[in-house]
Amino acid sequence: MRTNVWCRRIQEARELYLLCNHHSDLARAYCIHLIPALFGYAVLQSLIRYFQTQSMIFPMVFTSIASLCMHVPICWFLVFKSGMGHVGAALAIGISYWINVIALGFYIQYSSACSKTKIVFSRNALLSIAEFFQYAIPSGLMFCFEWWSFELLTLLAGLLPNPQLETSVLSVCLNITTLHYFIPYAVGASASTRVSNELGAGNPKSAQGAVRVVVIIGIAEAFIVSTFFIFFRNIVGYAYSNDEAVVDYVASMVPLLCMSVSADSIMGTLSGVARGGGFQQIGAYVNLGAYYLVGVPLALFLGFHQQLKAKGLWMGIISGSCVQVIILAVVTALTDWQKEATKARQRIVERSIKTHNNGLV
Repeated sequence: MRTNVWCRRIQEARELYLLCNHHSDLARAYCIHLIPALFGYAVLQSLIRYFQTQSMIFPMVFTSIASLCMHVPICWFLVFKSGMGHVGAALAIGISYWINVIALGFYIQYSSACSKTKIVFSRNALLSIAEFFQYAIPSGLMFCFEWWSFELLTLLAGLLPNPQLETSVLSVCLNITTLHYFIPYAVGASASTRVSNELGAGNPKSAQGAVRVVVIIGIAEAFIVSTFFIFFRNIVGYAYSNDEAVVDYVASMVPLLCMSVSADSIMGTLSGVARGGGFQQIGAYVNLGAYYLVGVPLALFLGFHQQLKAKGLWMGIISGSCVQVIILAVVTALTDWQKEATKARQRIVERSIKTHNNGLV
């Protein structure tokens, strides 16, 4: 009898191993065929910043809608009609990115609105590359430090008892917060553009007023979304799974999701202010300390030592988000906007002189 039990367990372990290998192979193939999309996404993000700095929003809206409308039939054809499955989905994403890039490129080339700021490739474009990296790298680290901490939660959930349930629930919660984060991220992008433009124009009071407006928008958005989750907490899980255990678990996580959504709403706007104000380096250090010195260690303590499982992991990472919000709020409140405007004007003048001297040479 005992021999039969051990044989059954070995067989189950072998089946689980084969299943994991199969899923890993699928993920590997998907990632490899997603590589072309990375180049399209990189170019697209550059073009988006070009339009954002000039407050030209509608070209991006129209091209995004057009690429989305084309993405649906392209994805359907590659996934189902061609029989490529998940590989077709990865290729469809890359094609849609490049369609968007090409559409924006045509707009820049032939629209009169871009005649004065049309992109010209020359040696002068490389003069400020060191300064560009000075702001770009900390800005990227701000986003990566936060994103990686949430991805780490899903990996840690695989070490919990009943890992399939725990990872499923955390994956659902992560997808919900990711979809929501696009809203505060958009508000933060607007704040970044408005604050940087006002500082560059030497209008510190207008920059400070923009900060107040986006913070109020973030708070209002957090209240609306949290209220939505509270009212629909028992059905929101069905958007991702038909498993009753997963749906019920997600419903119990909704209060924590509301706290996470509220922190994300305010943090997204404050991060945009930090990028627009030019103190990305401070934001990168804040994110590193908030998530990896506070959030992740506390998540490990609550999830494993206190045996709160997925709830404990999520509570820990929320604490990191709250620390991040508090520090960024203090930094924003103590910022001397007149000083930042003066520094921005100085950078513009120095860059103009450098470009002019280079042209004379």
